[in-house]
Amino acid sequence: MRSDETTTRHAWMVLGGIHLLNQTAPRRATDPIVLVRVAPQEVCVPSTTVVIRWNALGDCPVQALSADSTWRGTSRIEGKALFPDAIAGTPLHELVGTDAAPGLVPLCYLAEHPAGGYHAYAQIRFHPEDACFVRTTREPVGHGPVELLRWLEPVLSSRAELSMALNNHLRYFRTHFAGTELEYKYTLDPAPDIWAASMGLLKALRDGELRDCRPEYREEFQVHHTENHLFEVTGPGSEVGYASFIPTVSAGYVLKRKWFTEDAFARRERLSSGLDVTPDRFEEYLCSDLGLQARAMPPFQRVRYDVQCESMRTGHVYGIFFDRCSLLAAPNVVLSQCELEYRRSRSVLDNDTDEVLREMERVNAWLRSHLAARGWAQDHTFYSKLSFLRDAVAANPLLARP
Repeated sequence: MRSDETTTRHAWMVLGGIHLLNQTAPRRATDPIVLVRVAPQEVCVPSTTVVIRWNALGDCPVQALSADSTWRGTSRIEGKALFPDAIAGTPLHELVGTDAAPGLVPLCYLAEHPAGGYHAYAQIRFHPEDACFVRTTREPVGHGPVELLRWLEPVLSSRAELSMALNNHLRYFRTHFAGTELEYKYTLDPAPDIWAASMGLLKALRDGELRDCRPEYREEFQVHHTENHLFEVTGPGSEVGYASFIPTVSAGYVLKRKWFTEDAFARRERLSSGLDVTPDRFEEYLCSDLGLQARAMPPFQRVRYDVQCESMRTGHVYGIFFDRCSLLAAPNVVLSQCELEYRRSRSVLDNDTDEVLREMERVNAWLRSHLAARGWAQDHTFYSKLSFLRDAVAANPLLARP
């Protein structure tokens, strides 16, 4: 955020009883409302997602009021002393009293708007180290001094209206383009150590090298190691693409279906879990049970490291995956790629789906520059795993499965 923005705008984290979020008790005029003055916490303005880390807040002026705007007291509290163990700390007990303090939680983040009023961000995740907030206001609310609490009623009413999304773990996510995979691919040549490559890219995101973006809140990195038993689907015409069986850690397989006639940015995709079929019946299942015409391709091992990139401006999450695929029968036959894929959106406000595509183009431009600077790839492609397996068999027909 630019320094002039931080000096001209004011922001607060608002604390109150948990019943104001989950509606387990009626609102009362005597409910404590605590205004914790903080530096503006948005990575960018406007913003959809805000993450507040207690240890980064420093010394905060704090004002306690009742919900009817009655003054209760003031204090100064270190950010790290607000919620040790995600429980209201001693300074908050002293400010609001021992009866009210145990139920005290972050209600929202409140950002002053230059033209007057405030934008509100509802609290959706709350931990001993930090909390995450999502914007619920399209236009500023509650014009006037913050202490008058004119913003409180619209903020709490909006929270109640959106309670099914905001009060349930991860339901504030939505997915655009459901059933369609949107993906750019980069073939890495020479192939890097994908662990080091993913760690370097993750650090670049943490350092803010991609404007307005950060690693996804508490989901920044995942590791995957799977086998894939892939079959090219050659018919009927509407079913052309591939079907891949992926073993699970328990019993059964996930069946990944993709429909496409040529490698492309957008492809129809579906995952079916809990499939109870043995490897010797894979082809029979596809042909007899699903009515497909299928050709077995060489099975391969896939090692994949996922870096999740969240746009704090829009709430859209994009996965950047480094992976290495090697044939089980010929481990020296390897495909190393970096993939950029739209994943989901952390937002309760309606989004323009075209914005997903525009922003993905911007993320892709940054990723292309990041990879090119290291000599791994110069431009994206849509080269699929199916094309890789076809090319491997064409180069060595002995790899073809009977």
